[in-house]
Amino acid sequence: MEQVITADETIAAISTPPGEGAISIVRLSGLTALEVANSVFKGRDLTEVASHTINYGHIIDPDNDETVDEVMVSVMRAPKTFTREDVIEINCHGGIVATNRILQLLLGQGARLAEPGEFTKRAFLNGRIDLTQAESVMDLIRAKTDRAMQVAVNQLDGNLNHLITNLRQEILEVLAQVEVNIDYPEYDTDEMTTQLLLEKAQVVKAAIAQLLQTAGQGKVLREGLATAIVGRPNVGKSSLLNHMLHEDKAIVTDVAGTTRDTLEEYVNVRGVPLKLIDTAGIHDTDDKVEKIGVERSRAAITQADLILLVLDQSRPLTQEDRDLLAATADKKRIVILNKQDLPAQLDQQELATLVDAKDVLTTSALTSEGMTALDERIAELFFGGIENSQTTVMVSNSRQIGLLRQAQHDLDGVIDGIQAGMPIDLVQIDMTSAWDNLGQITGDAAPDELITQLFSQFCLGK
Repeated sequence: MEQVITADETIAAISTPPGEGAISIVRLSGLTALEVANSVFKGRDLTEVASHTINYGHIIDPDNDETVDEVMVSVMRAPKTFTREDVIEINCHGGIVATNRILQLLLGQGARLAEPGEFTKRAFLNGRIDLTQAESVMDLIRAKTDRAMQVAVNQLDGNLNHLITNLRQEILEVLAQVEVNIDYPEYDTDEMTTQLLLEKAQVVKAAIAQLLQTAGQGKVLREGLATAIVGRPNVGKSSLLNHMLHEDKAIVTDVAGTTRDTLEEYVNVRGVPLKLIDTAGIHDTDDKVEKIGVERSRAAITQADLILLVLDQSRPLTQEDRDLLAATADKKRIVILNKQDLPAQLDQQELATLVDAKDVLTTSALTSEGMTALDERIAELFFGGIENSQTTVMVSNSRQIGLLRQAQHDLDGVIDGIQAGMPIDLVQIDMTSAWDNLGQITGDAAPDELITQLFSQFCLGK
């Protein structure tokens, strides 16, 4: 049975968003959670009720017996709780005043205000979850699409933890064999152990490489895809934005230069969260305000993960169009020939010399022609190699990706060292380093400073 590490202090916090709502939840966790809640609860004695029950009653101010609110109180006894401590959740009427009043009463009875993420941190310290699952809790809260939610749930189930734990076990087994060889050389040969070490390093490195192939997609799902809509004035950029948002967010007129600044909005495209950035039309201008907008548009190009370059196919290519095609040549992009509903004037042969045909789509933001194909192309660009995100194990944040790359580098050192004929005890150092770096992903080898910093990013009450 796993040992439960219980903190001495009982913590309390509001776990629902601030503001008006139907219900708010105030949460307690710790050794005295039952006693603290019971001291302000009028109803059944909470210390006597069965675990995992919900109990009707009222919250009262113990100083004057004033009724604060009518509530339902959930009682969950350790260790079968999220934190593996006694947990109380008070379901009260939503509202700032009543919820804060209940929290203050609990703090007055001996509870301490929880730090951001402290409930999840206690779940980690008590062995309920590992660091990858803790990070997936926040990913689940912040998920902007169904696909992002599915990946977070997958990781919350411990799939990444299981994979990393298995890789660490494989490394540990070969390290144990190396130690036997060093301590008792008469029972083995250097050649056999060296070959085993080489094979294991290659197997683990291949598994890490496969996992890192998902890093780009995982990071997109977690953070969103910065997508800049760029082009000359009046080519239909704002119309495209409005169509993708399904609302008239940007002003659309036939006057050039209507959009003078960048406009950002999130949209879900085939499960891909896009942070759409509608930019000012890029062209030469003497207008001081327009110049600032054009500069911001150029900056958006350099910072974007994806460029939607809009051209007006009802007009011939201009030098500004050619400059934009050249400026975005090294970026992931889709060239959109807009205004398909008008007679074509753009020279397709010239365009073919400037951009690959596979990167070109024809649309009409006015009639919606080609918009489905645009959505499919965006999803294909970033998830073409990931068939089912519900079952695929993904790494989704920079910390995990960085540690996997460090472990991969360590394994390269093992392979290169063996091939160079280095002594096995020196090669072992890199193998041990790979084991440690993988352990930091799950938290098995993570320093206290990292754990504190990670949980500080969580919201209060989680």
